[in-house]
Amino acid sequence: MKTGLITSDTYQNHNTGEGHPEKIDRVTAVIDNFKRLDNKNLIWKKPTKFDQSFLINTHSFEYIDLVSKSFPENGLAFLDGDTVVSPGSKDATKDAVGSIIAAIDGVKNKDFKNAFCAVRPPGHHAEKDKAMGFCIYNNVAVGANYLIEKYKYNKVAIIDFDVHHGNGTQDIFYNNEKVLYISTHQYPYYPGSGSKKETGKFNNIFNIPLEAGTTAEEYLNAYEHVLSKIKDFKPEFLLFSAGFDAHIDDPLAQLKLGSEDFYKITKRTLELSKSFCNGNVVSILEGGYDLKALQDSTQRHVDALIEFNW
Repeated sequence: MKTGLITSDTYQNHNTGEGHPEKIDRVTAVIDNFKRLDNKNLIWKKPTKFDQSFLINTHSFEYIDLVSKSFPENGLAFLDGDTVVSPGSKDATKDAVGSIIAAIDGVKNKDFKNAFCAVRPPGHHAEKDKAMGFCIYNNVAVGANYLIEKYKYNKVAIIDFDVHHGNGTQDIFYNNEKVLYISTHQYPYYPGSGSKKETGKFNNIFNIPLEAGTTAEEYLNAYEHVLSKIKDFKPEFLLFSAGFDAHIDDPLAQLKLGSEDFYKITKRTLELSKSFCNGNVVSILEGGYDLKALQDSTQRHVDALIEFNW
């Protein structure tokens, strides 16, 4: 089987303004690279048509209504100090959500073995009723809830290796025993959450805070704790919140991973996943703000997804 690559052109219309780090070029760099590589083991697929029902188990009705009314007819509007929307953001946010739905359905229908969603805006900072940190809807949380509601899973794991703690995903699942949320992140750092003391009502939150300057070797050693937790939980489906801003060249943080390290952690996780979820894995893009580092790191991440299918 092959690997799905879920994306659409609507991300190009999500304008965040001049100088904003979460810019259109991020996904363009990723997509152009995969087009250039022309890997025959990738199946390109469009997002599922958006339905507001996808959101109702993840965000409050009040927040969904707020967002729906926030998109300006022209210019830019701010949902918080650094979360910007433009007229084109409406379709981009819908397709970001629709991408993870399409990826999950594609895996379940055996259209492909696993999948990567190349989308923007990212999602893991968006809380149940609050936009934050470039994020509007929490895409990965929508995916986890979709797995629980549609496919009746009782154990879904989310591994978040973005350099910033996914406060939104933690907020949404803090009291949900069906979801294990694991995050490796620089700490103390934005958004301020993510201490080891934050464990969730059912011990279903597992934070691995890392000091600025953490080397690749130190990170890989710490990632063994992620794998151990996954092994104990035995999820039926696994989601990656795939941020690549822990790369040494990323301008927004101070961890020291290389592109090859993202291949290593993906490969190790997939190998482990064979024994409990048969490799049912979907990954969705979060952060990553150096374009070359993002391009190389997503390529190696997807390489690991593809190789797992052989």
